[in-house]
Amino acid sequence: MVRIAGTIFAALAGLAFGSFLNVVVTRWPADESVVQPRSHCRNCGRFLAWWENIPLLSWLALRGRCRTCKAWIGWRYPLVELAVGVCWALAVWKFPGWPSISNSLAGGLANAVISLVGQLIFFWLLIALAALDAENLWLPDLITLPGIGLGFLLVLLKVVFAPASPFSAVETSMPVLMARAAFGATASIVLAAGFILLIRWIYWLIRHREGIGLGDAKLMAMLAAWLGFFPALLAFGLGAVMGAAVAFILLLGFMARSKSEEWALTQLPLGTFLCIGGIISSLWGHKIIGTYMYLSGIF
Repeated sequence: MVRIAGTIFAALAGLAFGSFLNVVVTRWPADESVVQPRSHCRNCGRFLAWWENIPLLSWLALRGRCRTCKAWIGWRYPLVELAVGVCWALAVWKFPGWPSISNSLAGGLANAVISLVGQLIFFWLLIALAALDAENLWLPDLITLPGIGLGFLLVLLKVVFAPASPFSAVETSMPVLMARAAFGATASIVLAAGFILLIRWIYWLIRHREGIGLGDAKLMAMLAAWLGFFPALLAFGLGAVMGAAVAFILLLGFMARSKSEEWALTQLPLGTFLCIGGIISSLWGHKIIGTYMYLSGIF
């Protein structure tokens, strides 16, 4: 019962934070304040009533249009709110600390809570980046760089609050554990960013133009900081597959309109697909990697 209530609360909180995220995604690229003025129609300027600001429900009630000027509001608004709500609900539902909360404050609960809060922040950042890249082909450093730092900090916090293992014969000092964690996180970040930079360099050698932006390399580093190198690599693989599928569909559309020459000028938001891959990897990455290794005979 507690788990269900927590999941519902997380979903509602996610909708609210998704609504604020829509304000950020709309106003930040236009260099506007996210605080003032209050919510209004971007077309006619009318300030919205309170009931027009209810996440998801207001968009459905208004059928996606302004009540005054009937301007189209856009699919991004409900999709962002729904994405944050669903991701937060899934994270809380999968929270491994529910038995500890229900029975006793067993060791490891603090670590699980830190991981959960980190995952909620991580999802919020990824959905913000996905929306910004989809609409503006922009992965701002003000999100990716602090995101790398937060992911690195989370790795260290997990070490500090990790429960002692009863099977460990030799107790390792905290400074040594912190140094190992810091080295592993740094290596993951460098390898992930280097992986994208290598692809970028090879593409430039072949096509003599840039194919992947530096923002994607920073995003990949952020994914590695939060997830580790191999889950970040999984996120890249998932994003590449999704991006290729969308590119193929768009190519078919261009060919159907006999405008296939315009295909070469089309830019796809790789960062958006990387963010979606990162969310999937965060929720189910270890199971996907484990299943792949089992089926491939590695284990």
